[in-house]
Amino acid sequence: MHTTKPFRVDIPQTALDELRHRLAGTRWPDELPGVGWEYGVSKGYLTELVEYWRTGYDWRRHEARLNAVPQFTTEIDGQTVHFLHVCSPEPDALPLIITHGWPSTVYDFLDILGPLTDPRAHGGDPADAFHVVAPSLPGFAFSGPTRQTGWGVSRVARAWAELMWRLGYRRYGAQGGDFGSIVSPELGRIDPEHVAGVHVNALANAATPTNPSELDTLTDADREQADQNQRWWYTHSGYATQMSTRPQTIAYALNDSPAGQLAWNLEWFVDWDPAQSDRTPVDRDAILTNVSTYWLTATAGSAARLYRESGAEAWGKRPAPSPVATGVANFLGDRAVRGLAELSNTITHWSAYPDGGHFASLQAPDLLVADMREFFRAVRPQ
Repeated sequence: MHTTKPFRVDIPQTALDELRHRLAGTRWPDELPGVGWEYGVSKGYLTELVEYWRTGYDWRRHEARLNAVPQFTTEIDGQTVHFLHVCSPEPDALPLIITHGWPSTVYDFLDILGPLTDPRAHGGDPADAFHVVAPSLPGFAFSGPTRQTGWGVSRVARAWAELMWRLGYRRYGAQGGDFGSIVSPELGRIDPEHVAGVHVNALANAATPTNPSELDTLTDADREQADQNQRWWYTHSGYATQMSTRPQTIAYALNDSPAGQLAWNLEWFVDWDPAQSDRTPVDRDAILTNVSTYWLTATAGSAARLYRESGAEAWGKRPAPSPVATGVANFLGDRAVRGLAELSNTITHWSAYPDGGHFASLQAPDLLVADMREFFRAVRPQ
């Protein structure tokens, strides 16, 4: 008998008071003059954000936003899985499971839940409606910490298939960004008879080749893009190298210093280039809600383990080809190369946008929803 329990976020006030106390006592490092963001997170930027976190940010307001959405927990494969489950008022809505990445949480999806589940109320076509399931990745936030080794991409995807089966969804779509862009296609590979289609943004494993021979399959333009991506990744991959090799070491720092945890997560949240004026910034309250959720659940270290557990599944080899129709949306700063994506996915939809950013549900929610609707129209039951 599989039990699904209603869930409500209810952080004790003592935990919020302790967080503010720790922020007030931050021991700041020095910083070289004039380096800005070249050596890592800018001290000036971080100190200002930490002070706002301590004195201006209102956790209770964002906790209430989360609690306005139906939430549940269940146990799958020995692991607690927390998920949002928002049913559409449209009877023929397509079930859809959406997966976040690192360093995100399901909070990232709050602004798109309404348009996805009830397009009629948001100026859209009711035929585009979805029943949305949005689980927290195992080890992250209210699905954490993990208690066993082995919670990599394939195991997460199998858990998602089980979750959708338990909820009574026999045909469904999958969507994901960042690490979710790796999990969602894997779900299509392990459950192709039930997955109607896969849509991803920020496709993480189609930016660089896994071996030199893959470059020979690319067009000149794709090869140049892949070369640029490799050079870029070399200077920005320190966080991933640490978490995919020695996550326990960084866990001590992340679990002990909220300012340190914010700095560790912040480089992705500023989309690597905070000075780029045409990239939509991530709202600072969204950044702090995600970081606060990690802090208040003590899961920053557990979340980091996903990189180690996934290992070669995510980074070291090209996934097996998937027969499931797949759509890709590239927003500003995303680096997916179509020729590499086609090596392991059946690409039926590819789009590129000149703005937004890596966290599309936060930076370009309207564009993301529109792209998802367009892709899934082709795979919905007729």
